[in-house]
Amino acid sequence: MSRAGGTVVPQVELGQAEVAREKRRLVPRRVARLFSNPLAGVFAALVLIFVASCFLSPYFLTPFNMLIVSRALAFVGMVTIAQALLMIMGELDLSLGAIGGLCGVLGGIMMVELGWDPFLAFGLCLLFGVLFGLVNGLLVTVLGLNSLVVTIGMAGVYSGLNLVITRGLAITGIPDSIGFLGKGVYLGVPMPFVITLVLLALLTVVTQKTPFGRYVYALGNSTAAARMLGIPVGRIRVACFMIAGFCASLAGMLMVARLGTAQPSIGEIWVMPSIAGSVIGGVATTGGIGSLLGAIVGAAIIGVIQNIIVLFGVAPYWQSVVSGAIVVLAISFDAVSRRYIKKE
Repeated sequence: MSRAGGTVVPQVELGQAEVAREKRRLVPRRVARLFSNPLAGVFAALVLIFVASCFLSPYFLTPFNMLIVSRALAFVGMVTIAQALLMIMGELDLSLGAIGGLCGVLGGIMMVELGWDPFLAFGLCLLFGVLFGLVNGLLVTVLGLNSLVVTIGMAGVYSGLNLVITRGLAITGIPDSIGFLGKGVYLGVPMPFVITLVLLALLTVVTQKTPFGRYVYALGNSTAAARMLGIPVGRIRVACFMIAGFCASLAGMLMVARLGTAQPSIGEIWVMPSIAGSVIGGVATTGGIGSLLGAIVGAAIIGVIQNIIVLFGVAPYWQSVVSGAIVVLAISFDAVSRRYIKKE
C-alpha cells in the first residue's frame, strides 16, 4: 500500500500505471528504430512514387502495365544485384550489360546454328558469363588495375565480339521450349521476375548470413585491414566478379527467351540503371555499406519513373535524359551525404 494526497493507492495500480508509461515510451523508440533503418527511406520513397503514379495515370495500376513493369525490372534487377554486390566490395563492373548481350548471342548460335539442346546452351552460356567475370576479376586482382577502367575496356571487347559474331544482325528462330523462362507467368507473376526474386533471396542470405558476405563488407570498408585479418582478398574479389558475370549472363539468356531472338543490342541499357538503383537503395559508392534488397528497391523506383514517363507519351530520347539525370543525382547525393557523415 502507498499513500498519495491522503489516500491509500494500492501498489498494483501504481505498477499498472508504470507499465502504461513504459508502453507509451516504447512507441517513439520503435518509430525511431524504424526510421533509423537505411531501407525505411527508400521503401517510403518507392511507396510515395507508386501512389503518385496511380493518380498521374489511370493506366498505371492495370494488370497489363504491372506485368510490363515487373518484367522490365526483372532484367535490370539481376544486373543491379550483381552491381550492388561489387559496389559493396568497393568495385564496379561497367561490362555487365555487354556480358549479358554476348552470352545471349552465343546462346542463340548454339541453339539455332549448331542445333544444340536449348537448355544445354542456356547452361553453357551461364558458365560463359562466369568465365567473363573471372577474366574481369583476374585483371583487377592480379594486375592491380582499377575496376572502372578495366571494365570499360572489357565492355568494348565483349561488345566488339558480339558485333563480329553477328555482324549486327539478330539471330532468329530461338526454340519455343525455353520461351516460358522469358515469357511465362507463374501465379500471375512473370517468370523472369520470379527468378530475380529467387536470385535476390539466395545472394541476400550469402551476403548477410555467411563468412563470405562478411568478407565482402570487410573489403569494402578497408582492403588493407581485411588483409591484416587474414581474409583472402584476391579470391573474394574474383568470386564476386564471377557471381556478377553469372547474373549478367542469366539476364541476357532470359531476354533471349523473352524475345525469341538473340539481338546484339541486349544489355546496352542495363548498366547505368544498375548503378543508380544501387546508390538510391543505399549502397555506398565507396564500398562497405548497403544491401542487395535496398538496391533492388532503388531499381524499382527508377523502373516506376521510367514507366510513368512512357505512359505520358514522352519521346524515348527524353527517357534517356531522365535516366541519366537520375544516375547523376543519385551519385551526387551519395557523395554529399557520405561527406557529411564523415564530417559528423
